Amino acid sequence: MIPALLIFLATYVLMLAFQKWRPWIALTSAALFMVLGYCGVYAFNLPIALAAVDYNVLLMIAGTMGTVTLFIQSKMPARLAEILISKVPNVKWAVTALALFAGIISAFVDNVATVLMVAPVGLAISRKLKISPVPVLIAIAVSSNLQGAATLVGDTTSILLGGFASMNFLDFFWMQGKPGIFWGVELGALVSAGVLLWLFRENRDKISARVETEVEDLFPSILMLATVALLIVASFLPEPEGALLPLYNLRNGLICVALCIVGVVRACLRTHTAQPAKQVLREMDYDTLLLLFGLFMVIEGIKIAGVIDAVAELFTRIAGDSPFLLYTLIVFISVLLSAFIDNIPYVATMLPVVQLIAGEMGVEPYVFYFGLLTGATLGGNLTPIGASANIAAIGILRKNGETVRVRDFLRIGVPFTLAAVLTGYVYIWLVWGI
Repeated sequence: MIPALLIFLATYVLMLAFQKWRPWIALTSAALFMVLGYCGVYAFNLPIALAAVDYNVLLMIAGTMGTVTLFIQSKMPARLAEILISKVPNVKWAVTALALFAGIISAFVDNVATVLMVAPVGLAISRKLKISPVPVLIAIAVSSNLQGAATLVGDTTSILLGGFASMNFLDFFWMQGKPGIFWGVELGALVSAGVLLWLFRENRDKISARVETEVEDLFPSILMLATVALLIVASFLPEPEGALLPLYNLRNGLICVALCIVGVVRACLRTHTAQPAKQVLREMDYDTLLLLFGLFMVIEGIKIAGVIDAVAELFTRIAGDSPFLLYTLIVFISVLLSAFIDNIPYVATMLPVVQLIAGEMGVEPYVFYFGLLTGATLGGNLTPIGASANIAAIGILRKNGETVRVRDFLRIGVPFTLAAVLTGYVYIWLVWGI
């Protein structure tokens, strides 16, 4: 177990130190596990490694990314944001409404893509009112991170949980006769909206906005709605037997990719060029896809080596036989760790740990799954480097000549995160833990 643990720890350290190289670090780590396997140290080889990859998750992410690119290019998000802002009385409500709007989009679209959609509107409003865009874009970013946990397609971590726990789209809303994690996230959003209103309480300047952006194409919006609708329909399909089972297991990913291809082909025919296809391929987040591909194999390696069992035993030893204490540990350790490390590898690593602990305690794992997702998703809002959406927002601000100090981020990120996490923490335990 020791060699596997050392490789895993080194992988994490290197991914923290060299973030641009994270996919290659994860793939190299997976290769090292295979070398140990072929040397007879562990029962791990290439076929086992490839079988551990969740291709449904990768296809879902890739397909959604492509559709989101077309959605952004259609300018529908910018128009919706302008309509929203035109209905509010002052800056305080404008910022809060814009953040909530970003959150709603982020429940169905990748967090970084959401920031890229909504940030230009925030910048335009800030310039028009001659206020600093820094707190405005920070509010948009943290709200995007919050809502990523609301649905199956909201964030990579949600997709990971859905694939691991065999949860369908509707399970995030209602599962086993109980309200799902979606409602906990929404309660957190309402409470954190109150926090934003308090933080921006001095910004009472009147606002007058016009709806100026013209939507260039409605079809990408239809594709976005169709993706959600078909994922819901797919969740009701009975599991087949025989040769159709592999396709059934990939159904969500195939839906997302198929709709993306439809959108790209139509855009190419509409423009009589291959530019839309090139744009989608250019905007694809290959780093995240390769990172996950490697991490699935690495996690299978440490699982076979016994590391997962050891971590689960450590958690069990600390929590004893108290599910509530274990739940509390999972939530708040996840918050603290996700403030500094990427939540994708963390969630991917912890899901099998949580499953094993729940099995040893003889309880349903969902309260722990939801606690893990809540803590890991929202914890990134504590620091500027805790989530990709935060990094994207700060990058946009810097490109526009703005200086973002750590205290500027903490002023919004800390109270926002505490309000949302505590709300979700209480809700999940009351609904799923008691």
